[in-house]
Amino acid sequence: MPGYHVKFQTVTVGGTDYLIRSLSDLQQYSDPLGEAELAGISPASWPLFGHLWPSARVLALAMHTIELTGKRILEIGAGLALASLVIHRRAGDMTVSDWHPLSQAFLNENLLLNKLGPLKYHAGNWEANNPELGQFDLIIGSDVLYERQQPGQLAGFIDRHAGPSAQIIIVDPDRGNRVGFCREMAELGYGFTTRRADHVMENGDPFKGRFLTFAQALALEPS
Repeated sequence: MPGYHVKFQTVTVGGTDYLIRSLSDLQQYSDPLGEAELAGISPASWPLFGHLWPSARVLALAMHTIELTGKRILEIGAGLALASLVIHRRAGDMTVSDWHPLSQAFLNENLLLNKLGPLKYHAGNWEANNPELGQFDLIIGSDVLYERQQPGQLAGFIDRHAGPSAQIIIVDPDRGNRVGFCREMAELGYGFTTRRADHVMENGDPFKGRFLTFAQALALEPS
């Protein structure tokens, strides 16, 4: 037994079904080797990676139609990496990144469940340099601003790994740290736009949130 309980759910993105293995609930904690503690992940935040959050569904649907040609793509704070699975199915050049010690194992299981080949994975630490990760043309993420220290850490991480003409797309469920993150990105020289996401997700559930889109040294039109 792995020390935690899982469930399987079918998620439809753009008319395509994905079978997703996730934690059965958010009241779990299993860190027998102390890996999560070493990474600074508290018992309260430990299960968050293993839930399919609404923002992840919204980002995945956006990735179902976005132009991928010639782009090296990184998903940050990926959790269950639904958006990465969508891009991978479309043959995009995809790298998955998360700091949770179980994220890669869940990713590999979900790749097998959906008959998809291996995906590049990197345990990205937002507070540290990750020189082996490289730079990307498109960086995506969903619901990554839920702790107070994250705006500055995330902005710095993105800036280190964004190519000269990179686009950054974050789906945020209107968390309070959004304003601070946009300010940090602006101080690093990124223009940005925001737009409201659809009020109803593909599965019919309501969604309150928005897309944050950033680019370095580009004139972005307001939405």
